[in-house]
Amino acid sequence: MSKSLKSFNFTISDAKELLECYDILNNSEEHTGSDALKRSTLIMTLTAWEIYVEDIVTELFGLKFGALKGCQIGDFMERQLELRLKAFHNPNSAKTKQIFEEFFGFDVTEDWVWNNYQPKPVREILNKWISKRGDSVHRSVVDKTKPHIVKRDELQKCITFFIELVQATDDALASLRLLRSHFLQRTAKNCAS
Repeated sequence: MSKSLKSFNFTISDAKELLECYDILNNSEEHTGSDALKRSTLIMTLTAWEIYVEDIVTELFGLKFGALKGCQIGDFMERQLELRLKAFHNPNSAKTKQIFEEFFGFDVTEDWVWNNYQPKPVREILNKWISKRGDSVHRSVVDKTKPHIVKRDELQKCITFFIELVQATDDALASLRLLRSHFLQRTAKNCAS
């Protein structure tokens, strides 16, 4: 398990707690569940995903290129990563694919396989949730007669989806780290020469 996965598990618990608060309010006689809590749950879930992607890219970068730290090329690469991560927001499937291809030479989205999910539908679902998050942040409904941006049952599916997506990503990267350990050792020797 990566450090990034441990951090994600902590962060996603905030989204779960918000959903529990919504349920408590919704079951109260005095109050009805707040749409703001549902939007907040969605936003926290997608924030947990964004933090995970940034953290795992940084973690993997350190594992793969840590031996180059202090070398001119290593320092250049580290600055490039920092610049990319500063501009890295709302990691949909295309942005996630791009950053992994740029820095690590592979398409991580091809490893998004679990249960009945395959990469293409996973990318589509991820992009749908990213879009809903944007709507939740920028287009909250002020007209109470219009339907809410996200329904309660969708939120549980969303949280579960991202937990599974992060686990699939982490599992794929763990196996790659094992395969690339030889590369890391060879790179360290070349940098020292």
